[in-house]
Amino acid sequence: MRMWTVLKQPSAWLPISMSVTALAIVLIHLLRYGVTHDADEGTSAHLWQLLMAGQTPIIGYFALNGFLENPGSTLRVLALQLGAALLAMAPVFLLKL
Repeated sequence: MRMWTVLKQPSAWLPISMSVTALAIVLIHLLRYGVTHDADEGTSAHLWQLLMAGQTPIIGYFALNGFLENPGSTLRVLALQLGAALLAMAPVFLLKL
């Protein structure tokens, strides 16, 4: 199978979209409030945490099923998922949010 065929599976594209949504939440929060260090994390932080943690079982399911069928394309999609997750984590760690 080709990588685009593998990406049509919900367990392949859903973690990427969750990471992009988490990044959008952080960017919108930064645009609205700037860099803040409050004692209470707030809704944006909780949504980000839920989106990032929620993709873990989906990625695990995708990896287990994908390696049996097509290990090459599965590795490429896993690299995309990892890249999207790191992109969503970067502003949080760089700005110490």
